[in-house]
Amino acid sequence: MPGPHFDHVALIGLGLIGSSISHAIRRGGLAKRITGAARSEETRKIAERIKLCDAVYADPAEAVAGADLVIICTPVGAFGPVAEAIRPALKPGAIISDAGSVKTAAVRDIGPHIPEGVHFIPGHPIAGTEHSGPESGFAELFDGRWCILTPLPGAEPEPVARLKRFWEACGASVEIMTAEHHDLVLAITSHVPHLIAYNIVGTASDLEKVTEKEVVKFSASGFRDFTRIAASDPTMWRDIFLNNKEAVLEMLGRFNEDLAALQRAIRWGDGDALFDLFTKTRAIRRAIIEAGQETPAPDFGRPHGATAEKKKSA
Repeated sequence: MPGPHFDHVALIGLGLIGSSISHAIRRGGLAKRITGAARSEETRKIAERIKLCDAVYADPAEAVAGADLVIICTPVGAFGPVAEAIRPALKPGAIISDAGSVKTAAVRDIGPHIPEGVHFIPGHPIAGTEHSGPESGFAELFDGRWCILTPLPGAEPEPVARLKRFWEACGASVEIMTAEHHDLVLAITSHVPHLIAYNIVGTASDLEKVTEKEVVKFSASGFRDFTRIAASDPTMWRDIFLNNKEAVLEMLGRFNEDLAALQRAIRWGDGDALFDLFTKTRAIRRAIIEAGQETPAPDFGRPHGATAEKKKSA
């Protein structure tokens, strides 16, 4: 769909996701005006210096005034206070969405503050790197990725379709599901892997018989991948685990059962069981690559080539 999708888009939170949305909007000419809000003065100064938005505010209510699309890109724990702050300034007919990784929390914390005539459509672009801040964003972040929308029961179809077209124009493919199902899926595909990464890197740093210097010096590729994941924004991930604890605990229980079976196979020398498991997991890895959600190249998710050069010279 050519031309602007919205007259005015407001982005609340200008970290990796918020700044990348801004770049994607600029790239595609998807809005006539972009405003942003950030709590940190330093973030606002950087956003102004790199011309991330047409205007940047400390007060999120000022940023959303007149906007016909508002996307909350803050950590999940800030959803409630942000929604409460912007409520009086929301334009009738506007769409309000978010980019959080826990959708039941978005419904719980944003939903009560949505005034009559405003369309609330929770969303989650499944894209990211371990970097954060307004200078970490890039327009290509959503290219070939998925964005999940979780409309509330009874949501009007046209605003949902409009938001879907917007994310597609940002480069993403869009899937629609319930908030509860989203949280269960993301618990196993994202949240538990991050928890394991944080834990194993923490274990390595606490080992008394292996020095931290040796951990850094002799890191094999597997441990390096864990450290990339464990370098993600600690505030964001704290909020994710606190707000999706039921689904995460359910997946952790299943993981612990499978880990116990793996321990038994190693202890009793059951090579067939190990070989079968590794064959199955290798096939899943290949399926992810074939689906275009990963590449065999290292450092997937980080900008390379022209994008990297562009960021380097910025």
